[in-house]
This record gives sequence, structure tokens and C-alpha cells, in this order.
Amino acid sequence: MTNNARKIVIAIAVAFLLYAIYAKHYNIAVYIFGGIAYLTWSYFKEGTVYLATQAFHKQDYERTKALLAEIKNPDQLRKGRRNFYEFMMGNIALKEERVDEAEYHFQMASRLPWRKDNEKGMVLINLANINLRKKEYERVTTYLDLAEKLKLTARQVSIIEKIRNEVNKHI
Repeated sequence: MTNNARKIVIAIAVAFLLYAIYAKHYNIAVYIFGGIAYLTWSYFKEGTVYLATQAFHKQDYERTKALLAEIKNPDQLRKGRRNFYEFMMGNIALKEERVDEAEYHFQMASRLPWRKDNEKGMVLINLANINLRKKEYERVTTYLDLAEKLKLTARQVSIIEKIRNEVNKHI
């Protein structure tokens, strides 16, 4: 749910809450208040990350960027959302050739918990690619070594092999 949609729903819920209190339907008022509390919590802890993830998977990077821009303070996001926020911001920065900013976001994402090893593996592979561009080969091998300790997909393993071959050409 976008932030504007949340605000509209909360405004409508407040109107229903006031009516429920006026009509002395306190049990319904408690449920409405709980819904308002959840929407407020999700505004800060969930943000628009889920919608941005859907747009990102459809490769709609402009929509992804707009949805992520709605998040005013990413530090307040819960860890399960912040990791995807940082990953998508890193990819967007990389697509826009802002390599240092992309590295920052991928660094942040690498420090956050991930449910699946292959997700964290993609973050480490992106960090290795960025450092390959910067010709910092020692850091590239460090990221690749970390990624190889994870359970990766066959595609990720082949990407790591290609990066290692590229590093070996320059060492």
C-alpha cells in the first residue's frame, strides 16, 4: 500500500472510529483502533518496499525508484524490509552509473540478515562486480570467497567463475 493510500484509509478509519464511539459500539471501536495502529506501524516499518519489490521484478525501475523515494527514513524499516530496500537502491544506483552510491547500498545490504543464502550471494556478487570495475582485485576475491561459503544457484556459481577468471587476468 502506498503512503497516500495508507493515509486515506486511516482517515476513513478514524471517521468510523469516531462513529463507533459515538454509537457506543466499543467492541467495534477496538478493532478499528487496532487497524489504525497496524497501518501506522506498517507506514514506518514496512513502507512501500513490497510494492517496489514487485516493480523491481517487472524491471520497472522508474516505479521502483519512485516507490522507494516515498520512504523518508529507511533506518526505521524492519530488517526484513531494509535489506531489500538497500539491495534495490544499490541496483538502481548501479544502473544510473553511480558506482560509489551503489557500493554503499550493497555494503548496507550485506550487513543485514537475509532469509536465503542466494539472496545474500547476489549482494556479495554485486559488491565483487563493483570492485572489479574499480580494479580493487583484493576486495573482489574477498567478496567472492564470502559468497562461495553460501548455498548459491548454478547461475550465481557461473557468475563467480567469470569474475574469478577476470581477476586472474589482471593479477
